[in-house]
Amino acid sequence: MSLSQRLLPRTLSALLGLSLALPLAAAPVPAEVAPVLERISAASMRGNLSFLASDALEGRGTPSRGLDIAAEFIASQFRAAGLEPLGDDGYFQTADWNLIDPKRAKNPPATPAAPVKVRNVVGVLRGSDPQLKDSYVLVTAHYDHVGLKPGQGDGIFNGANDDGSGTVSVIELARAFSQNKTRPKRSIVFMTVFGEEHGLVGSRYYGAHPLVPIEKTIAGINLEQVGRTDDNEGAQVRAVGVTGFDFSDVGAILKSAGDDTGIRVWKHPVNSDKYFAHSDNQALADQGIPSHTISVAYAFPDYHGAGDHWDKIDYENMAAVDRAAALAIWNIANGSNTPKWNAQNPKASKYLGIWQGRNTK
Repeated sequence: MSLSQRLLPRTLSALLGLSLALPLAAAPVPAEVAPVLERISAASMRGNLSFLASDALEGRGTPSRGLDIAAEFIASQFRAAGLEPLGDDGYFQTADWNLIDPKRAKNPPATPAAPVKVRNVVGVLRGSDPQLKDSYVLVTAHYDHVGLKPGQGDGIFNGANDDGSGTVSVIELARAFSQNKTRPKRSIVFMTVFGEEHGLVGSRYYGAHPLVPIEKTIAGINLEQVGRTDDNEGAQVRAVGVTGFDFSDVGAILKSAGDDTGIRVWKHPVNSDKYFAHSDNQALADQGIPSHTISVAYAFPDYHGAGDHWDKIDYENMAAVDRAAALAIWNIANGSNTPKWNAQNPKASKYLGIWQGRNTK
């Protein structure tokens, strides 16, 4: 039985020589999207993350030489995948760090500083429907980390899980979708952003300077800390949490995709709501876009520490989680209905108001 008919139990997959390690699923995956899930490779992400989280990139601080190298690498992967560049400079949306640095804004220097360039890396896969291709789903992660901290461990904070894991997942999803024979009806924007560790600076810059119309952007899925399963509250295997789970329809869409691919998609009783405002989905939600972050571990050993290394990632689990995300992205991008904020949840009222205001102008 092929994956295009139904996802296979792990035992049967092994017998057939498949490398996907997919869990038993309760429902068939649509034939047109099954090859996308098949292409998501743990080995590919391991290779990419071993570079992005290597000492050579010196922790990818914003701004830094290591961050610039990471941006070039991500752009090369988007180029290889065949994404259309969407920035003002090829795949790059450029900004002047001296103008947007939060610390500089609070304490302006006596003399102007010399165009430190920081860049979001952005590409688009155009949809197949003549009308719906002008609407967009955003798939995002932040590719920066905290850089160098001499005297603390080895002094290089590699940021493999936070958020190298999300970054290589975005790259892998872009590759898997772009190589598929059938494209979803809507367009998908794949973006990795700078400066999350300084207060969502890169995603907020995008929100203020969108590269596709905000009013045509129907949803956002942000991937952060999807590689480590050793959560401080206990191992999280074949499970992923969603921030603001019941703030919009996106949580239910992700849960349905998880059910179909053998992944538990759940609402943490505290962290789901608590961390909604602490990752790059917030910058898009502030524009009225139903946007959420998925994470395997909210807190883990070595969080913001020098020991967050690439060899501590559970790559097979990350690939399994990314397959669930891929199916959710497909369902949103290929569906006729757009996700809505939950009018019954008072915590979503702010974003619902922004969305309503945006869509009644």
